[in-house]
Amino acid sequence: MGMADIIPGVSGGTIAFITGIYEELINAISSLDHHFIKNILSFKFKAAFKEIPLNFLIPLFFGIISAILLTSRIVHFLLDNYSIYTWAFFFGLIVSSVIFLGKKIDGFFGPKNLLGLGIGAGLGYVIVSLVPVNTPNDYLYTFFAGMIAICAMILPGISGAFLLLILGKYAFVTGALKNPLISNNFFTIMVFCMGCFLGLISFSKFIKWALEKHHSVMMAILTGFMIGSLKKVWPWKIALETKVIRDKTYILKEANFFPSLDSHFYIAVGFFIIGFVIVQLLERSNRGVSSAG
Repeated sequence: MGMADIIPGVSGGTIAFITGIYEELINAISSLDHHFIKNILSFKFKAAFKEIPLNFLIPLFFGIISAILLTSRIVHFLLDNYSIYTWAFFFGLIVSSVIFLGKKIDGFFGPKNLLGLGIGAGLGYVIVSLVPVNTPNDYLYTFFAGMIAICAMILPGISGAFLLLILGKYAFVTGALKNPLISNNFFTIMVFCMGCFLGLISFSKFIKWALEKHHSVMMAILTGFMIGSLKKVWPWKIALETKVIRDKTYILKEANFFPSLDSHFYIAVGFFIIGFVIVQLLERSNRGVSSAG
């Protein structure tokens, strides 16, 4: 998940789906409710952490942080020098995970599930096709941007960094993070983090409720999101509009195309197959663990 969060266009939620921990992740996040906050503010730490699955959250947190710190240079190197092959690998991961998830949906070809799949795919496609807008740099909008962007952590197929770009807040928030001790920047970060926390808790509770009440339809919608987001992960694309933010170029608008059938294409297909097979192996491994249990 940490490696995925580094890559613009790939979501940590997608990796949670692929590795089979998605519903456990949702349940763990939603356990951080108002009772948890109340106990923390009252310095009742034992009571606060009693109902929290720390044996899940702590390894996950350190895994994400470790991946961001240890692999960010490698991932950026691959994207800068072997972008087509890197995107092909992730394209294979996501296509394979879509098939994997589709097999887990009860009554996949039922009308409600197909409708959910179509709605999810349409929303995912529209979101990754949005063009960034100019927005005010006030605290209210920063709070709102935090609420929306953090949803990408638990929404497969959508990148949080990409949502911040769409909302016109990426440069503003990252600029504040570079100099956090300046008073205005400090309050900006605090407001953004509060928005992230509220958005994460609220959205996780909604996802948990939807999975409990309408599991098959919700899984179909989330699978559709991954299908729609494939537009963003397609390896062959042309940048139509870019923006330089602190000496780094970000693509704001792009167009996909089908390449010529040369050696680069077949190498990319090889990486696609590797990504595809990895998910299938993970599925078999999970089945083996489940059978043993």
